[in-house]
Amino acid sequence: MSPRSARLARLSRSVTFSACHRLHSKSLSDEENLKLFGKCNNPNGHGHNYKVIVTVRGEIDPVSGMVMNLTDLKEYMQAAIMEPLDHKNLDKDVPYFSEVVSTTENVAVFIWDNLQRLLPPGILYKVEVQETEQNVVVYKGEETIVK
Repeated sequence: MSPRSARLARLSRSVTFSACHRLHSKSLSDEENLKLFGKCNNPNGHGHNYKVIVTVRGEIDPVSGMVMNLTDLKEYMQAAIMEPLDHKNLDKDVPYFSEVVSTTENVAVFIWDNLQRLLPPGILYKVEVQETEQNVVVYKGEETIVK
């Protein structure tokens, strides 16, 4: 029997959390915020049921047949997503968003950074955050675009 070459696979798992926020930038005036964010700048905020899909990538282990143990991934997602974000006011309850506008893009970056601290190095491939069925952000760890 000939040795088999390594096989790469992507494994995804999803969670849903509920949170409220207000789109508001401290760098803008109240008028500029209202013009930019519209009804999402409501001083009392608004809420979403966010769906997050986390994808990891790696070699399929020849012994376990897995890229990663799903139980471990579930625990990492609980610690990185559910505990800090579920049933929270993002702007008031999550210190990260006291200085960062709580857009879906920034929620994806927050989740990515939290997962990076927990997961084995190099395994995290993609974080997808669905704010609504129509609004989806995909983040793959890119920091800047060279212009």
